[in-house]
Parts: sequence; structure tokens; C-alpha cells
Amino acid sequence: MGSENDAKGDAKTKQKGTTLKRLSDRKSSASGGDVMKNSLKSAKSKEKKSSAGSSKKVKTPEVESLEPVSSSSDLVKSEPLDQDFTAKKKGLKRKRVKEEPAEEAAQLAVSSTLPVQRRKRHLSGEEEDEGEAEKRKAQKKREKKTVKKEEGEHPVSKRAKKTREEIEEARRLKIKKKEEEEQNRWRWWEEEKYEDGVKWKFLEHKGPYFPPEYQPLPDSVNFFYKGEKVKLSPAAEEVAVFFAQMLDHEYTTKKVFRENFFKDWRKEMTPDERSLIKDLEKCDFSEIHAMHKAKVEARKNLSKEEKRALKEANQKIVDEYGYCLLDHHRERIGNFKIEPPGLFRGRGEHPKQGMLKKRIQPEDVIINCGKDSSTPLPPAGHRWKEVRHDNTVTWLASWTENIQGSIKYIMLNANSKLKGEKDWEKYEVARKLKSCVESIRNEYLQDLRSRQMVTRQRAVALYFIDKLALRAGNEKEEGETADTVGCCSLRVEHITLHEQLDGNECVVEFDFLGKDSIRYYNKVPVIKKVFKNLKLFMENKEPGDELFDRLNTALLNKHLSSLMPGLTAKVFRTYNASITLQQQLKELTNKSDNVAEKLLSYNRANRAVAILCNHQRAAPKTFEQSMANLQAKIDARKEQLALAKTELKQAKKEAKSKGDPKLQSLVERKKAAVKRCEEQLLKMEVQATDREENKQIALGTSKLNYLDPRISVAWCKNMDVPIEKIYNKTQREKFAWAIDMTEADFEF
Repeated sequence: MGSENDAKGDAKTKQKGTTLKRLSDRKSSASGGDVMKNSLKSAKSKEKKSSAGSSKKVKTPEVESLEPVSSSSDLVKSEPLDQDFTAKKKGLKRKRVKEEPAEEAAQLAVSSTLPVQRRKRHLSGEEEDEGEAEKRKAQKKREKKTVKKEEGEHPVSKRAKKTREEIEEARRLKIKKKEEEEQNRWRWWEEEKYEDGVKWKFLEHKGPYFPPEYQPLPDSVNFFYKGEKVKLSPAAEEVAVFFAQMLDHEYTTKKVFRENFFKDWRKEMTPDERSLIKDLEKCDFSEIHAMHKAKVEARKNLSKEEKRALKEANQKIVDEYGYCLLDHHRERIGNFKIEPPGLFRGRGEHPKQGMLKKRIQPEDVIINCGKDSSTPLPPAGHRWKEVRHDNTVTWLASWTENIQGSIKYIMLNANSKLKGEKDWEKYEVARKLKSCVESIRNEYLQDLRSRQMVTRQRAVALYFIDKLALRAGNEKEEGETADTVGCCSLRVEHITLHEQLDGNECVVEFDFLGKDSIRYYNKVPVIKKVFKNLKLFMENKEPGDELFDRLNTALLNKHLSSLMPGLTAKVFRTYNASITLQQQLKELTNKSDNVAEKLLSYNRANRAVAILCNHQRAAPKTFEQSMANLQAKIDARKEQLALAKTELKQAKKEAKSKGDPKLQSLVERKKAAVKRCEEQLLKMEVQATDREENKQIALGTSKLNYLDPRISVAWCKNMDVPIEKIYNKTQREKFAWAIDMTEADFEF
């Protein structure tokens, strides 16, 4: 910064002293005319002096903007100027000035939002050319990060750098905290298991947390029908608010959504309201929507103190309702809050979208807790539907929702004992399938020739579940949910048979909506026996008829349980996912690879599983920009590598020609720089490949639900890859049992 900055600072201080003098003269002048002219001359003269030695010339401001502006603190405001810093510098006393004329104040107000050089151009009337504009845009990021110390301002205090001792102390504290967490962890997997069916012996909790009651609209916010103001009853008004909040969402433009909403809304209206409000198109929710948007913006603009207070209030709720005592150990509850009322959306084109999700009351809730524990108290004026003491189940509370009629549960968090035990058991059952899967396959292949149609259909369904990891599918009433299907509920329209396609003799083309309305599209070569049976199943059937008309999920799982205890169609899916990961890791990973390359191999193995299980996702909206940013970094790193190699070559040449031993150390440093640059470039390129391949594949679902974590832990130990590279903190807590007990030689 040195002398150059000092020179600039002195020049600016002179300008400021000149300005102060001009303003003082203007204040003491009666007419202001002659003094104004003299001030202008003085300003021009002193500005020329102050700019001497500078390569850039600043255009002299017009009379309307006598004061050269160098920072927002220098602007003339309606309150007295504080010129303490300048006064001290020049030995002047603090002075008070009048307000600027309205036009000048407006000009200055505009200029206060501009960078220093642009303010000068703005006040002097200069046009900004396109080159300057582009340069300014390119510098925006740097301007945000760099705080310039301007004259008249106190230096900006920077955070002091930590000493080595402080860094080491922070590291020790982090290690100590981690050790304490590990010591306090409930290592339930080391304890003796309860007898079959028993999940816990003591369970105590506070019950669910209910959402706050509806607060009526203020008098200033109204609902209109046919242009007339209508005061709605509280029940009808609450449902109207649900719709108004979604006005900028595409859901409210859908015919099914609007029809379902209006039908359910009218049920909440009084007789008078129903006789008046008969057409949704004539309803005006704009004021309610505007109020909602204002609240959203207000939440975004909360002060730090308000955010802190809100966070503290939420934490109090978590502390009271978010934990329970399970066998006298404190465990976190996963979803302790009951979902507030609203409008059902569903996934895809759900036939029930727009229907009203009613408010759940304590009278709808069944509580489950220990006999010798304190029973949670319902909210004042309410009572529970029922209180149970069932230690063969893992839920703490349950109720039935009104849209689908399904039962909702409050369960423990993913890292709890109950969830961990369930995961462990799931993967152990899948491991057992490994020992008998070949005999099961031989059996269903033989059943393809059975004289009984139900046996043939079961055999073909098992073939698909085994080879394609299809979900079994569930029986549903017509119109109850979106048109999603699994293997057993496939219809004739969902498959197309091809002979001699893509070099394969028999190919089945699948096209249907699976779970969460995700499309499953695949062309699969199959054996002739399966192909012939499918032809048989499709004979004399309409496109909407069931393919497996003699089969359902219950019959299929009953047959599977007779082959192996605990075997279901889902176990096949878990087994195939886990065994695929293990095989792919063996094929793709080399111990000699660096960590980045090993992680790429791991993700590729995980992707193979995700593709098998049809775990797709839409490409992120920011994907293209993210890739462009990464590519820019790669290009910059390539340039840096080229420069480093050139410098290394030059250093070698000098060391060889001069024979100076000291130059050899420079060569070694240049070699290290090249190596470091190459490693960084490789890491970035691997990252780019990984992102591109992962663009439309969701790895998380299979990693958390279908892949035995012990496979990943063993792989990490074998390949010297930190487990933190595979599982984040939350996932490590979920799979703590696997991380603790798995050895490097584990085989699924």
C-alpha cells in the first residue's frame, strides 16, 4: 500500500479541505453569487494541484455539484456533516452546513450508490462507455470482497489471524468433543438382544407437537366474490388462505386441483356462503395472496436478533418434544411435529390433488408409551383417542389422514437403536438370500412351464423382480392414488414385445410410471420361455387389462416366505442392489489409484445400483452454470500447470548451465509445484466427470436404503479411503453400528 496510497490519501484530504472551505464560504455569503464563482475557481485551482503527478484526469464538476464526492460519508445530507477526521488532519474546527438544494441532493443521492470513479462521472455528466460498464461488472465480485479505506473513515477492523497455539487448541477441542460423543454413544449393538418381537422395555415421551391454531385475517385484507367484499367464516377463510398461498404455483392452474379444492372448500362453508359462492373463477384471492407474499419477504428480511430469537424458540420446541427416553437412553425423535392442514398436492398428476388435508386434533391420535412411564398430556381442553403400551412396535404416536386413509406414525430418528436394528435385520435377511438364491432361481425357471396359469405368472413376475429389481407393486382401489404400478400390477399397455430387436432375439420394452410417478422405460432381452409366456398372458386382453391377472403382491410374498423365512420381493431388491455394489467395487477400483479416482469408482458402482433400481432425478437447474464454473477452473489450472512446467524447464536449464548447487533446490521446488498442480487438475477433472455422469441419477436413495453399509465400510478400510468421504456426519450416525463392527474382510 505504502507511499502510493499515502500520496492518494493526501490528495483526497486536500480536496476535502477545499470542499469544507467552500461550504463554509457559501454559508457566510449573503447573495452567494460572487462567492460561488470564487469557490469554483478555487476548487478548479486546487483540484489541478491535487491531481498533479496522476496519470488520470478528473473532469471538473459543474456548479450544482461543487463537492468532489469520494465516499458515501462525504455526501451532504439533511443532518450536519461530521468532518472530525478531516478537521484533525487540517487543524480545522467542526462546521455545520445548510441542506443542499433539492436538485443537488437528488443528484448526490443517486451518486451515493455508485463506485467512486462512477460518482465523479455521474456528477460531472460524463457518459459511461460500454467498455467501462463491462469492466465495472467484472469487478463487482472483487468490490464486494474488498473493503476500501476511504478518507474520513476509521480503518475497517479485520479479524485477527489465529496463532499456531490457538489453531492447535481448537483442533484438540474438536478431537476431545468427538471422543466425548463417541463415549456417550449408546452402543446398543454390543448389548444382548431382546426376545423376538420385543422392541423396548421403557418408553417415555411428550407426545406430538401440534401446529398453532388458525389466526383470522386482519380487517385490512379481504376476500372478494364477483368484485364484492365477502367476510368468510373462520373455517372457510382458513381453506381460502391455503389456496391463496399457492396462486403463483402451477398447481392452482390445473383443472383437477381446482375442482377438488372447490368441492372440499364448499364443505367448510356455512349454508349462506355455499348459496353465494358457486364459481371459483369469480373468486378474488389477490389481497390474501399479497399478504402471504409480504410475510414471506418479511421472514427473509428478519434481523439477526429476530432470527436468533426464532431459532431459540424452535430449539425449545425440539428440546421438549424432539427427544424421548428409550430404555432410559435419550434418543432423538424423527418427525415429532404433526403436519399442518393444507391442500394435498401428491406427485405427478395425482387424481386427489387439491383436496383438503384436515387439521389433526389430539382426539385423532393414538399414543404409545411404556406402562411405567409418564403418559404425555394432551393440549388443554383435549384428550387422546387412545393410550397404548405396545412394546412390539416402534412408533410413538399414530393417526389416520383423511386423503388416502393411510396411517401416519411418529417414529424415532434414523440414528436411533430401533431404526438401526431394523436396518441390520434387513441386510442380514438379504445376506441369507445369497445362500439360497440359486435354488430359488432354478425353481421359478421350472415354473415357467407349469400347467397352472397362476404359477406361470408368478414365475415371470419373480424373473422380473430378480433380474430388473422391479418393485412388487400394491393393490389399490381405482382412483385412490396416481396411476403408478409395480410388477404385479403391470397392465398390457405397459409392455411391448419385440422379436429380433437390436441383435437380440427376444426383447421386452417396458414403459410405465413407478413409485413417486417416476417413469420406468427399459428395453430388456429375456429368455424365450419368458417371452412366450408374456405372449400367452396378453392374448385376448385389452391394453388396460392386467398382465398378471391371477397374481397379487400378497400371493407372491406368501410364496417367497415359504422358500425362506422373512423373504419378500423387497428383499430381492435389497440383495441385488448390495451384491451389485460389491461386484462393481471389485471390478472398478484399483488400490494404486488416488483418493479422487477411488471415489469416482465408488460413485460409478453406486450409479450402477441406482440405474438398476430406477433411481432417477431431474437435472439440477443450476447444473449447466455449475459445470461451466468448474470448467473455467479446470482451464485456469491447465494454464497454471503449463506455466509451472515452463518455469521448471527454465530452472533445470539454469541449474545445469551454471552448476550452482543452490539452484538445485529451486528445481526441486518447481518440481513440487508441478506435481501439486497436476494433482489438483486431476481432482477437478475427476469431479467434472463425476458430476456429468451423476446429472440425472439419484445416488442417495440406494446408498441409504438398499446398500448394506458394511460393504462401503469394508471397502474404505481396504482402499485407505476415509469413511467421511462416503458418508456425511448424519449418515455416519445412522450407520454407526456398521462402522464400529465391520472389518476390512467383510463379504456381503
